[in-house]
Amino acid sequence: MSKVISGFSRLDKSQKINWLAEHYFNDSDIAKSILKQYWNEDEKLQKLHDEFIENTITNYYLPLGIAPNFLINNSVYTIPMAIEESSVVAAASKAAKFWYDRGGFKTKVISTTKIGQVHFMYHGNHDHLVSFFKSVKPLLLKDAKPLTKNMEKRGGGILDIELRDKTNEINGYYQLHATFETKDAMGANFINSCLEQFANTFNTEAQKFDDFSETEKDIQIVMSILSNYVPECLVRAEVSCNVEDLTENENISPTEFANKFIQAVNIAEVEPYRAVTHNKGIMNGIDAVVLATGNDFRAVEAGVHAYAARNGKYSSLTHASVENGVFKFWIEIPLALGTVGGLTSLHPLVKLALEMLNKPSAEELMQIVAVAGLAQNFAALRSLTTTGIQQGHMKMHLMNILNQFEATDSEKNALVEHFKTNTVTHSAVVKAIENLRR
Repeated sequence: MSKVISGFSRLDKSQKINWLAEHYFNDSDIAKSILKQYWNEDEKLQKLHDEFIENTITNYYLPLGIAPNFLINNSVYTIPMAIEESSVVAAASKAAKFWYDRGGFKTKVISTTKIGQVHFMYHGNHDHLVSFFKSVKPLLLKDAKPLTKNMEKRGGGILDIELRDKTNEINGYYQLHATFETKDAMGANFINSCLEQFANTFNTEAQKFDDFSETEKDIQIVMSILSNYVPECLVRAEVSCNVEDLTENENISPTEFANKFIQAVNIAEVEPYRAVTHNKGIMNGIDAVVLATGNDFRAVEAGVHAYAARNGKYSSLTHASVENGVFKFWIEIPLALGTVGGLTSLHPLVKLALEMLNKPSAEELMQIVAVAGLAQNFAALRSLTTTGIQQGHMKMHLMNILNQFEATDSEKNALVEHFKTNTVTHSAVVKAIENLRR
């Protein structure tokens, strides 16, 4: 039977599920039951979720956890984290407690500039284009005024527009490179609207510019779009303490721990294979908070990884040093976030997450998110350089394995107790379950 369908988007949710179950699942009744199980009983709330995206059939749940005891710039935070991976929330919480007793996290926003570009092709005289841009720039700003008026009232708006010559990379390729301040909004829609207005004005005025020949007036606008690479929207987070206060592990001295920790960071700075995994751990913390607060974790991921390769080689996002007996660990990272607009004003759990964080501004949220990433990385490197990563991770993963084998509550209690003193591996858990069930 054909799986091609016309008018799918016009079907209601039940009809979509029925079609899907009929064509794609061996047991359509089980599939329907599972999909409908995740519908929200509150019809108003379910309708809200249905309208976030297109062709919805159900909700896809992720656990929302919290990591308490984060001391950031002398204020205590409990940080919400939406993530499915075992040990991430526990690791962040452990790092928060460790640094709470050592002065906490210090943060600052370095810059908040965001970027958008109008990409266009022009094959005429370069000097003519430069002259045209200088004459049209004031009009670009003037024509965008209806779009920028409200943003300017909040202290934001268009910062500048530059003409950039990229013809050494693609023949005839130029940009209008614009910078923006969007305050507490992430600003994607605002930026894109401004860029499209720039493009319209630029194209229209080119037809009237006296120095252009008829062929030079034929400027081809390729696209107008914001960039998720925001190297000038930067935040810094750091921790520091005297080396002798650094470790609570009786099996390794504070000095040895500091040296191994710094070497681990240095390896991630020079070895891309390690740096990718190193930075993935950082993003465990960052993405979880970005998702919990209704921000775009995909945009953040893309921008962060581009930043990690900004010097031509992919490298660590974090850095560490010891100077005059003081250990320092820090991160500088680009984060374009918002606390108004989008899901922040729609999703009930996002509203609660932001309230949990005392309704932060975008700059405050940047600092909280950077801290989550730094804490996650500290916890991971601390485990790697002392006990090894698997000991803690596998104990956190134990419950997932037990659920795979449909362990009862009594079996879970017995096996959790057993693995307090035994190494957790998948095969060891399987063997322990089999022995218990005998």
